[in-house]
This record gives sequence, structure tokens and C-alpha cells, in this order.
Amino acid sequence: FTDKGKFLLAARRYRHGAHIEYIISLDADDLSQSSNAYVGKLSSDFLGTNFTIYDSQPPHSGAKPSSSRTSRRFASKRISPQVPAGNFEVGKVSYKFNLLKSRGPRRMVCSVKCPLPEERADKHLDDSKAKIAEGAAPGLAILKNKAPRWHEHLQCWCLNFHGRVTVASVKNFQLAATVDPSQPGGKGDEEKVLLQFGKVGDDTFTMDYRSPLSPYLAFAICLTSFGTKLACE
Repeated sequence: FTDKGKFLLAARRYRHGAHIEYIISLDADDLSQSSNAYVGKLSSDFLGTNFTIYDSQPPHSGAKPSSSRTSRRFASKRISPQVPAGNFEVGKVSYKFNLLKSRGPRRMVCSVKCPLPEERADKHLDDSKAKIAEGAAPGLAILKNKAPRWHEHLQCWCLNFHGRVTVASVKNFQLAATVDPSQPGGKGDEEKVLLQFGKVGDDTFTMDYRSPLSPYLAFAICLTSFGTKLACE
């Protein structure tokens, strides 16, 4: 949709009773779970504060689909016809309640299944870093939003987006890795931003991400910022 851009993913919002779902597709004109372009979905609770990310393809061998519906089989060239497509849970996003209605940005926590890139899963890894063998379950990355600082002169909460975000919005955020309590000696880098999302126009936002997040996971996490968050603001 821009002169210098390339289309990657599209999403459409659907309401199912008290729940909201975003269908994510490789085709902006064909957004349905029955489409060959379907790559996954994002499902929220009634309050719009807890989200589950589903991938149409298993994140590792032996993974079981979260839905009991019959798996579909893609006929497109991008996926082998022998690979069944379902809904496999690959992440969760939670927005913290703001019961006191205090001023400040939203607080969010993400847990996503992120396999190590092939170039990092080699003999040079330290023993403390688990190598993900072929067919093994991916690791779980815990991300939290980076805390902004109150700017007295501007009278607003501010984060350094390095010029990539130009409009103030409650949807703007930066996510960084946190300590993994399940790994002895596991460390997070709260200064290294893995995903940032922010407003640059009336209906335009930028998304920047880095490994271990995939474009799909980054896009799904950013979608959670849209919509009303009851008890969060």
C-alpha cells in the first residue's frame, strides 16, 4: 500500500458472541479460515485484555491443534498438500488491569513460542542455552513492555522510538525480553527492544521487530493493541 513497501499480511476483525477474533491472511481480499491464504488467528476474551495467538501450522512435530475441528489441507503451493492445517496455540498476550484508573500507558505481558534461528542453534551455543533440535518444541519467550518515563515539559509518557513513531497514542509500545524463571541463570535484556509499534498518522502505524520473533508473531501481538481494553485505561 506504499510506494516503498511490500505487502506481507492482512487481518480482519470478527465478533463471535462476546469474543473478538482477528483472522490473519496472506491475501488482503481473502480473509477466512477456509482460505488457502489463512495463516492463523488472534482470539480475545470479553474484556479485550487477554489474547491467544494461533498458527495454522504446527510449531513443532507432534504439536496438537487447539481446536477440535477437522484439520484442513492446503492446496496452495506455499504449503505441502500433505501438511494438515489447524489452529495451534503459539502465544498469549495479557494486558494488566488498572483498577485504580491511574494515569499511565497500558501494561502488557507476552509469552510466545520462538524457536532459535538455525544459524544460532549450533555447536557455538553455551551449554546454558538449550539447542532446539529438529522436531523439538520451541522455547518460550516472555516479553514485557518497556516502562516509559513521564516528560514534565510535554506532560505525557514518553519512550525513545528513534524517530519511528511520531504520534502519541495509548497503542504505542516497546517489548523487551524478561528473565526466564524456568532456566537456571536465565537472563533477559530489558534494554534490547524486540518489538516496537507506534502511530505515525491518522490510520497508519509502524512495526519493527527482531529475532526471535517472526513477522507473524509480531503482527499478531500488534493487533492486540486495537480495540477497547475494559479496566485497563
